Amino acid sequence: MWLTIKEALSSEKLNINVTVKGWVRTFRSNRFIALSDGTTIKTIQCVVDFENFDEFIIKKINTGAAIEVSGNLVESLGKGQTVEVIAEEIKILGEANPEEFPLQPKKHSLEFLREIAHLRPRTNTFGAVLRIRHHLAFAIHKYFNDKGYFYLHAPIITGSDAEGAGEMFKVTTLDLNNPPKNEDGSINYKEDFFGKATNLTVSGQLEAELGALALSKVYTFGPTFRAENSNTSRHLAEFWMIEPEVAFADIFDNMDIAEEFLKYCINYILENCGDDLEFLEQRKIDAEKDLPQDQRSAMPLRETLKFVLENNFERLTYTEAINILKNSKPNKKKKFQYLVNEWGVDLQSEHERFLVEKEFKKPVILYNYPKEIKAFYMRQNDDNKTVAAMDILFPGIGEIVGGSQREERLDVLKQKIADFNIEEEEVWWYLETRKFGTVPHAGFGLGFERLMLFVTGMTNVRDVIPFPRTPKNAEF
Repeated sequence: MWLTIKEALSSEKLNINVTVKGWVRTFRSNRFIALSDGTTIKTIQCVVDFENFDEFIIKKINTGAAIEVSGNLVESLGKGQTVEVIAEEIKILGEANPEEFPLQPKKHSLEFLREIAHLRPRTNTFGAVLRIRHHLAFAIHKYFNDKGYFYLHAPIITGSDAEGAGEMFKVTTLDLNNPPKNEDGSINYKEDFFGKATNLTVSGQLEAELGALALSKVYTFGPTFRAENSNTSRHLAEFWMIEPEVAFADIFDNMDIAEEFLKYCINYILENCGDDLEFLEQRKIDAEKDLPQDQRSAMPLRETLKFVLENNFERLTYTEAINILKNSKPNKKKKFQYLVNEWGVDLQSEHERFLVEKEFKKPVILYNYPKEIKAFYMRQNDDNKTVAAMDILFPGIGEIVGGSQREERLDVLKQKIADFNIEEEEVWWYLETRKFGTVPHAGFGLGFERLMLFVTGMTNVRDVIPFPRTPKNAEF
């Protein structure tokens, strides 16, 4: 009977004949094989009686080799495992030359593992990250499905660059060495595949709004792209976004939905990824032990996740936050890199983390931002100075969610589009939804990898996606 290693380790039946398959982690004393198949962070021990096997087979049981082991599943007498397999038959499915295989059983740096992203899922760290990534994606779909949302597939290729969310990648079939030109020397995109200039999307929000204004509650969950030449630990050129949109909702409904959604997802991971969280928590503790105390995480990983679940998010306006920051010790003593001196400045990560970690000691929702620092589609408040935008701030990470009530009034939206120098013909379809049965509606965006950073305790966004895309790097 072929069992996954997860199934074998949790089997209630003993002294049965089983087959397990996987990759060799270690082979100690030519007797004990630690075998992993990725279904769990744990390995199963296979015990080999050297005298019962050909030396030719034994020599091929190297770290990284794929093998099939059949034998008796028995209670283990060793520490750290409940059961083990007494090997009766071993088949070599795929050899691994120990002189060439780069993942020998020792500590490897994350930087090195990024260079071998085709193999890093076999490590404990990345196996744990990828299993959590699966469970987190499932939790997201489950939450929205159970709440009556419809999954909307927003286009990846878009003819609009009106989202205003960053530089975009161009999509074209034109000959780049000899593109067709207009009389003024500009490229004639009318001869391109789509008959116009097109790009990879930076957001599915505008299309999600169209869905919500027909289906009431929708969400998108797909890849998005930004051609930002940034090599920081927080930026990717290709990443995944979750963007729910709800008709008949205002900014306060939006806050309620986002807080409930985040708590649901985090609770799901706590309930379903215990072994992986335990490993990543210890890994983080080990990685930080040589750092000064003020550079270490305030709480262990699982405590941080519970901290979010156990606290109601603090809600305050941007104006209230500015007053707190202006009068804070770090600002008065000029400890902030970016000093807060006036209303209207865009808050930086250091300000956001101060509010969460020092001032309120809980997640924070800021709302009603100055209209000059927010996007055109956000609903203008009656003060004509602010818009009904909201950001959710988390410990250790700063902003994790950004959203708003959308501007549903056609005349106001037209004026805002003009103020942002957007041509009406680019977004004619968006404007038409405000002509025919317009309603208040709201939504938010959550970067999936940003949430992954939080729930795994990893510190670089390149380590929570299988194959990161960054400037000068599109390997694998």
